[in-house]
Amino acid sequence: MKKKIRLIYKLFPSYLLITLLSLIAVSWYALSFTRQFYLERTRVDLEVSGRLLEKQVLSLLSPLDEKAVDLLCKNAAAKTITRVTVILPDGRVVGDSEEMPANMDNHRERAEIRAAFKGDVGVSIRYSDTIEQNMMYVAFPMDADGTLVGVLRTSLSVNAIDERIGAIRWRIAVGSLLVALLASGISWFVSRRITQPLEKMRNSARRFANGDLVHRLALSNIREFSDLAETMNQMAEQLQQRIDEINRQRSKTEAVLSSMREGVIATDMDQRVISINQTAAKMFDISMESVFGRSVLEVIRNHEFQEFMDRSLSTGESVESDILHYNDGERIFNVQCTPLLDALKKRIGGLVVISDVTQLRRLENMRRDFAASVSHEIKTPLTAIKGFVETLCTGDLDDREETRKFLNIIDKHVNRLAMIIDDLMQLSRIERDDEIQQIGLACCRIEDVLNTAVNLCSEGIKEKEIAVQRTVESGLSGCFDATLLEQAAVNLLDNAIKYSSEKSVVQIQAQTVGDEIQIRFKDQGMGIAQKHLPRLFERFYRVDKARSRKLGGTGLGLAIVKHIAQAHDGHISVESELEKGSTFTLHLPFKRQA
Repeated sequence: MKKKIRLIYKLFPSYLLITLLSLIAVSWYALSFTRQFYLERTRVDLEVSGRLLEKQVLSLLSPLDEKAVDLLCKNAAAKTITRVTVILPDGRVVGDSEEMPANMDNHRERAEIRAAFKGDVGVSIRYSDTIEQNMMYVAFPMDADGTLVGVLRTSLSVNAIDERIGAIRWRIAVGSLLVALLASGISWFVSRRITQPLEKMRNSARRFANGDLVHRLALSNIREFSDLAETMNQMAEQLQQRIDEINRQRSKTEAVLSSMREGVIATDMDQRVISINQTAAKMFDISMESVFGRSVLEVIRNHEFQEFMDRSLSTGESVESDILHYNDGERIFNVQCTPLLDALKKRIGGLVVISDVTQLRRLENMRRDFAASVSHEIKTPLTAIKGFVETLCTGDLDDREETRKFLNIIDKHVNRLAMIIDDLMQLSRIERDDEIQQIGLACCRIEDVLNTAVNLCSEGIKEKEIAVQRTVESGLSGCFDATLLEQAAVNLLDNAIKYSSEKSVVQIQAQTVGDEIQIRFKDQGMGIAQKHLPRLFERFYRVDKARSRKLGGTGLGLAIVKHIAQAHDGHISVESELEKGSTFTLHLPFKRQA
């Protein structure tokens, strides 16, 4: 929070600053005017000095006598501080009081010389490399019978002027300092006269703020302050009544808002927050104390929410929509916005009601996907069964071999339907037991669970002549539902066997890593493309549908494994590369209280 300062420390510097600025402005103007005055006087003096030599110089230019011109320049400036220079129309110097003309540069491009060549009096102030001083140059043309025969230039060092200005500047500075000291004293006195009554009123007003509404402000002998004190006394009488009424209303409103499961945000027409309840603050992970008066876009950084608010406030109609918000994961909010009206039914903003429908929308999506998948999975064998039954009904039943073939196919599809239903029932039972926490936990050895799984899959192992290598940490055990854990191990091992080539190796490893038990099932099969891995544990999701059905899979095995792991507060992960096999890992808590 920005540090506050007393009024006197604002008034006093302001008065003092005005005084100092006035002194500086006057001083600057005086110095500028004085310097300009001296420069103008110097220019006039230089021009007059040059005019006095003009006739003598002209007599030596027609015909040209360079030595005489140079001698005249040196003699004319011998007893003065003025420098005299004569320049021919081609810019060549033929006479100079300070330097030999032969050693001097061509002066045709000098500013004052160019002006003189045009028929004007040229004036220029610049640094002279010859005498190493700032000089004022005044040059004017010399004509003979209307023809330019040369330029006479006089110059003088401006250092002397600067020295004079410096002396004047010093006197002005001393005078300004004295005036500033006097002004500071007067400013302090005036500031104190203004702030003292305000400080007394502040102390009385602070008592009002602390709840002492019985106190009354003393009336000042200054009319404005007296009127203010009297008004504040009247205000205190009415304030007590209104505070009581507001407190009653606010208590009711806060009780209602706090008890709501929905988030509520009220904004003005500029989308600044004027009210928010605790539920909304938690939804968007913001502090209630820091949002009031701030823009909704600044508080809730969500583009969809901003567009929603713009549409609602611009149309003045009630609107509703779902928006996505990312805060510790993806959340789905159902947002409803209605106009916020005052007592006169005038629209003053918008009222936003927010419901967290993340789980509801996910369940709806899961229900739709599940219904679609189940319908597809059941329809496929039913369609086949119906087709073969119709064939049997319309065909020749005397062909017992063909009839037996059709019945075997029907039996296969019926068994598939039964497997799908069994897996669905098992998945439903696992989810239900997990929700009501009724899975049977007991201490069991991991090695026994894995041995049981290998025995249950022995037929497939022998058929494909697969070598199963088990590596189990000695004495590894934990509190699990042994039946569910065996089912998970059987599903993972059965998958590894199905998708492995004949006479390959399947490795099972169980060990503790940190605070969890990891059980890995590694095969040497075809592997899984990376794009399929995120959805691998969804119900009925298959990487290769045709191959999965051919191998007898229902598409629910990995989903069952995932829910078994979750029922034990664990999870499952997968690593795979095409043509390099896959590794499925069960992550289970190492310690679990039964």
